[in-house]
Amino acid sequence: MTDGLTINEAAETTGWSPRMLRYLERVGLIEPSRTDAGYRVFGPGELQRLRTLRELLARFDCALSDVAFAKRLRDDERLREEVDRWLEAPATRPEGVQAGDWLSWEQEKHQRLLALADVA
Repeated sequence: MTDGLTINEAAETTGWSPRMLRYLERVGLIEPSRTDAGYRVFGPGELQRLRTLRELLARFDCALSDVAFAKRLRDDERLREEVDRWLEAPATRPEGVQAGDWLSWEQEKHQRLLALADVA
């Protein structure tokens, strides 16, 4: 077996739960090695990444999901392009909707979409 900690030992050492360590691996924020039997092995590199991740979250007052999403943006060019497009796009009134009716039109559209989601 490679020198390192089991997932339970790593959890105890770092303060992250085993479940959270599995999540961090799944979203690509850490990459522990595996034994021949498939067990995760957390070495000094992974422990450092876990410590510095906690420091990053505290320093920038952000959530783990923020960092996971930033990783997705970095890795997925199509997602990055779509988010950039959405951020840059101004809100535009739909064709055929009068300015005075736009708010109620949007409210009704949201209500219809929420009703469809409740059915599903």
